[in-house]
Amino acid sequence: MNLSELVKHRKSIRGYLDKAVEREKVMMCLEAARVAPSACNSQPWKFIIVDDRELKNKLCDGAFSGIYSMNTFCKTTPVIVAIVSDKSKFLARLGGMFRGTKYYLIDIGIAGEHFVLQAEDLGLGTCWIGWFNERAVKSILKVPQNKKIDILISLGYYDKEKMRPKHSREPMDKIASFNSY
Repeated sequence: MNLSELVKHRKSIRGYLDKAVEREKVMMCLEAARVAPSACNSQPWKFIIVDDRELKNKLCDGAFSGIYSMNTFCKTTPVIVAIVSDKSKFLARLGGMFRGTKYYLIDIGIAGEHFVLQAEDLGLGTCWIGWFNERAVKSILKVPQNKKIDILISLGYYDKEKMRPKHSREPMDKIASFNSY
């Protein structure tokens, strides 16, 4: 699939087959994320791959209960990826102080999307998950308190019987213009 087809085909998947994802494929996704650009080449991320079924179930129980229960579909995914933000990179923080922009969030978004697009190219489904109990996830994964987990990504082979219709997108003239707003 070329890039244009890939980005049009990719969508959030919330139904997965009970099938393990090969480590080789996970490593290919990680390599795509590793080479992503970042402000001042800060690379402010660490990816934690949770593919141990028992740990993943414990993680899902902690991350997706109570007010976070809307994402319980994650209990069916074979892999959960936690992207840990490292805000300690000085040059990226310095630029952010002047602009009021949290560049590390942009950077993990770029790296995460590289991961997701590589997964799609390998026939794997993903879903970005921003609504979860971060405190529980950090505790279960032993993430230091001075680090932040801004996003989780589910990863697995999608169950075609549980696929939802693709959402519509705004027309081009609503989202883009040339030379002025």
